Amino acid sequence: MESIKKHDIVVLLKVLCKGAAGWKYESLQQELGLSKSAIFRSLNRCAGARFISKKPFTQFYAKNVLEFLIHGIQYVFAAEPGKVTRGIATAHTAPPLNALILSEKDVYVWPYAKGKQRGQAIEPLLEHLAAIESDTALYQLLTLIDAIRVGKTREKQLAASLLTEQITNYAAHY
Repeated sequence: MESIKKHDIVVLLKVLCKGAAGWKYESLQQELGLSKSAIFRSLNRCAGARFISKKPFTQFYAKNVLEFLIHGIQYVFAAEPGKVTRGIATAHTAPPLNALILSEKDVYVWPYAKGKQRGQAIEPLLEHLAAIESDTALYQLLTLIDAIRVGKTREKQLAASLLTEQITNYAAHY
């Protein structure tokens, strides 16, 4: 079995947000900037990790996904804040955590030339950041994951709670 890759998590969450019947390879290809074969391989790796059922990928295993995102992603896809750059806000600097945590000291961004925020760079799970510009649901899930990847204890706890709530809600409609 091939190991999970960063973009597999993004593909999985995108499919979850769209619902079992709401996605097609063509739409994911356009929206995520990945090839159809890359998306198919991602979903197969996710099935191998028991995050989603095998093809036709109609069951989402929320408990397994949450276990990995809350307790494992920070080790598998560790992130270290980098130099200050322009980008898109992430972690507790972005919604929904920015409404709960006010911090002028630790500002995190995904490096992006069209970004409006300045802060320490965090390597995103998806290279093609244009994919999240029009997808608020995916953006919020990814920012919560980043809060777990780089946050302090309080930020991680709040992010885990919100992530659990959101993924459970999406999974109930999958």
